[in-house]
Amino acid sequence: MSTRFPDYPFTPARFEVRPGIGMSYLDEGPRDGQVVVMLHGNPSWSFYWRRLVSALSDRYRCIVPDHVGMGLSDRPGDDRYDYTLQSRVDDVGTLLAHLGIDGPVTLAVHDWGGMIGFGWALRDPARVRRLVVLNTAAFPLPAAKPMPWQLSMGRDSKIGGFLIRRFNLFARGAAWLGTEMRLPAPVRRAYIKPYSGWDEAISTLRFMQDIPLSEGDPAWRLVAEAGAALPGYADRPVFIGWGLADFVFDHHFLAGFQAALPRAEVHAFEDAGHYVLEDKAPVLVPAIRRFLDANPE
Repeated sequence: MSTRFPDYPFTPARFEVRPGIGMSYLDEGPRDGQVVVMLHGNPSWSFYWRRLVSALSDRYRCIVPDHVGMGLSDRPGDDRYDYTLQSRVDDVGTLLAHLGIDGPVTLAVHDWGGMIGFGWALRDPARVRRLVVLNTAAFPLPAAKPMPWQLSMGRDSKIGGFLIRRFNLFARGAAWLGTEMRLPAPVRRAYIKPYSGWDEAISTLRFMQDIPLSEGDPAWRLVAEAGAALPGYADRPVFIGWGLADFVFDHHFLAGFQAALPRAEVHAFEDAGHYVLEDKAPVLVPAIRRFLDANPE
């Protein structure tokens, strides 16, 4: 797949995160710089973080994986890869070990990247020195928040799952409805293109099917443990950027983070949606840079 995407001047690296399965990732910035690990969710990829990488990589080492089945990474079938939250957490650990990164990091997370990042951090929370939290979760669905039907369609309906893979509905829908502003056509295509095809869209559906709603679901334990551990990060610098028009990660989720992390620097926008870094890049990107510069490790 071509790597010519708007505002994405990077040359991704690759390595075998598991035997025969290639992971694509960005490693931008000085090798001795403070490490910022940026984790995307579903149905985006490292493209989501492109402008933040460009704004930080003069000073910070930016590590930005495409999760297996996403972006420019390989698309193994279910017989070769277990598309679960635990697999994602393990892959992040494998990538950082591959790069020799065993010290402190800043976690920047969006969407399912929050559950992946905070799941990874359970192993050694002290390594996480700063947090950048954008429209995500690190705890189960709040009791007051109904499960959005758009997610239930993929999670619980065989017909919905078929349509998502056959017509790439989830990535298309997010590219059109995930922002309050209308994305430029080349940017919209960059979000959609990696998932155009039955095999290519496998991970967008598997992510939805792995959403934990009860204790019997495979991802429940990790998400519940991450939620219980979340208040433990209240003693370190936290930046929260939030699009309040997000129909999934709405004010219920923001309230959960604010309750656990009461000293966080919060930037919330009524006129921004799920892809808050698209709607508010001119505000958020320099604000995140100032936050990191003002709170060195």
